[in-house]
Amino acid sequence: MARSAPALSTFTAGEISPRLEGRITIEKYREGLSDLTNMIVQPHGGVTRRPGTEFLGEVKNSAAKTRLIPFEFKTADTYVLEFGNQYMRVLRNGLQVLEASAKAVSAITKADPGVLTSNGHGLSNGDEVYLYNSSPMTELKARNYLIANVTTNTFTLTDLYGAAIDTTNFTTYTSGVSVDKLFELATPYATADIPNLRFAQSADVMYLVHPLYQVRTLVRTDHNAWSINAIYLGEPQAAKTITGATQANPGVITSSSHGFSNGDPVLIEAVSGMTELNDKYFKVANVTSNTFTLQDIDSNNINTTGFTAYTSGGTAKKIVPSVPALYGAANNPSVVTFFEQRLVFGATSNNPQTLFFSKSAQYENFTIGSGADNDALIYTIASNKVNAIRYLSATRILIIGTSGGEYVLTTTNGGPVTATTTVIRKYSNYGCTNDEPVQVADLTLFIQRGGRKVREFRYAGEVDTSGYAAPDITILAEHLTKGGLTDFAYQQEPESIVWALRADGTLLGLTYRREEEVVAWHKHVIGGVFGSGQAVVESIVTLPTDSGEDELYMIVKRTINSQTKRYIEVMKTYDFGSVPTTAFFVDSGLSYAGSATTTLTGMQHIEGQTVSILANGASHADKAVSAASISFDIDVTSAAIGFGYTSQMQTLRLEAGSVDGTSQGKPKRIHAVTLRLDETVGIEVGPDENSLDRIFFRDSSMAMDTAVPLFTGDKEIEFPGGFDDDAKIFVRQTQPLPMTVLAIYPRLNTFDL
Repeated sequence: MARSAPALSTFTAGEISPRLEGRITIEKYREGLSDLTNMIVQPHGGVTRRPGTEFLGEVKNSAAKTRLIPFEFKTADTYVLEFGNQYMRVLRNGLQVLEASAKAVSAITKADPGVLTSNGHGLSNGDEVYLYNSSPMTELKARNYLIANVTTNTFTLTDLYGAAIDTTNFTTYTSGVSVDKLFELATPYATADIPNLRFAQSADVMYLVHPLYQVRTLVRTDHNAWSINAIYLGEPQAAKTITGATQANPGVITSSSHGFSNGDPVLIEAVSGMTELNDKYFKVANVTSNTFTLQDIDSNNINTTGFTAYTSGGTAKKIVPSVPALYGAANNPSVVTFFEQRLVFGATSNNPQTLFFSKSAQYENFTIGSGADNDALIYTIASNKVNAIRYLSATRILIIGTSGGEYVLTTTNGGPVTATTTVIRKYSNYGCTNDEPVQVADLTLFIQRGGRKVREFRYAGEVDTSGYAAPDITILAEHLTKGGLTDFAYQQEPESIVWALRADGTLLGLTYRREEEVVAWHKHVIGGVFGSGQAVVESIVTLPTDSGEDELYMIVKRTINSQTKRYIEVMKTYDFGSVPTTAFFVDSGLSYAGSATTTLTGMQHIEGQTVSILANGASHADKAVSAASISFDIDVTSAAIGFGYTSQMQTLRLEAGSVDGTSQGKPKRIHAVTLRLDETVGIEVGPDENSLDRIFFRDSSMAMDTAVPLFTGDKEIEFPGGFDDDAKIFVRQTQPLPMTVLAIYPRLNTFDL
């Protein structure tokens, strides 16, 4: 009987496919795991528990699928845009943006439902508002409500489940309540259109494309000031001077001898006073010799009644469409990017293989001209069959992903793109899905046609010789992508993780550091349930920050209180500090820090659910949320409350200790295991998930009424198992506490038959 003590000191292959369990001789087998759930592979080799997610708010309509889009004005000023059925809402720094037009409440009745008086409030039934409260009626919590039973000067409130707010037994109201509506922008995009919406951003302007809609811009001027406008791509003509603009429906523009005709597209600029018109495209209507009115792209009259009064100046420039192939119902581009100071469109229904490049530094001018270096250009990919363009990825080259292969746009002289130097070459024939790729350093990761493989498009030598390659980076973990992938997001800091959505709503992570050959997949099941299954993640985006950690936002669908709810959540930071009181390992959670209390309220979003609790840095018994509150068993000064989740890892079959060849298929007994841990408390170890022993971290020197300090070092465990042909090690954390495993050192005996 051979004795051995192998070292499992790195897990940088992540969770690997069951199909590889026979390939014990490859290096990745020694670095891989058979299960890695709710754990993240660190580039250094260890694995750590993923942070929990913080609840930020509910989407406008939880009955409909919704999408998040990132908007980065600067790293200190980033936004998450919630796109739903013909609307957009905004989150900034984790908070829902309000209109900043709070309505003061002068009276609240004690009734069922309570009636709030606010003269001329202007609210409508169904509006979602945030309620501020500094009044004696403290039972009316500062949170989101829906408006109901509107009259000119009064309204009632419901919670987000639709239940009326009964104020009968509340404290008498005097003053101190106001409500502010959540900022919302109307958009043309229906629920079914949102998955195919593509975008490219430059400063505070985002270009939006969709095959069913004319190109539009989303413009930010302040946190609560956004506009969405259709644009006309072409050559601006001579400016016509504006001398007047009425506040009317429709507003009348005065411009002497303008020469416009009904239907002409115009760009309005430099108006003083009625600035709502500036830098927007309109269609001309109701033309006279010296006046005209304005319409939007859908021929709706522009009502200027509520606009600021016109004072002086302004111009109107007619736009002459320079590229007819970009106009009309079947000529709307499907993809967009910026490349070398040009705006690039591609893949219209009529021309699925064609790219359209704007003039250099003139993003909305697509005039071809006579071949000057800065002229716009049109390029159609030549191929034996239709290879519809599905994505554009701009690095130092322009990568063009199509349904039938991958192309690279470069120039013949190594200089900038011009009409005479541009060349497009095909480098692989894999094809891709309609999903947006993700860029990591100078590499582009895309989903191969079929949805199950992720390939990295990378430079593999000189362009004219070896060119570019697109190896499969899911080959070691093909089981994780079963069902197909639907979305990507890249979190550069702190661990370089590519997040991906699986079609069933499971969140996958890929720790990706190509320079260190770290390509490690891991899966994540977000806490809570939807129906009889797991919670479903439907949308993910990342945003950079100046804090050292990028943020991962997501929309999670769950069944809450017998209703379908979709919540916007953000994954908490990895670096929570060095004390357990600041840990956050619950999902859809909220945190508390303050004076001692035995009751917490404000948890209506998880009404009726059983939640996991970290109280004063220690695991607390689970509690059910009732009336949006929970009661603790002790006085609490800090807490994290939300859905619990299990983090676990399991090794592959150990290959060690045989005198006669391999140890595979031979009885083995692990009699002891040493775990090397970093800032960890409260885990279980055993041969499988049904036979686990808990590791104790509290000793007799520690006060029983304080949290156990985070432990860094080695823990030796007597292993509860007999002889087993498989000989695996299973590690699990179910408490809302951190766990980082740096290495596993088993000691075992192998019986050579």
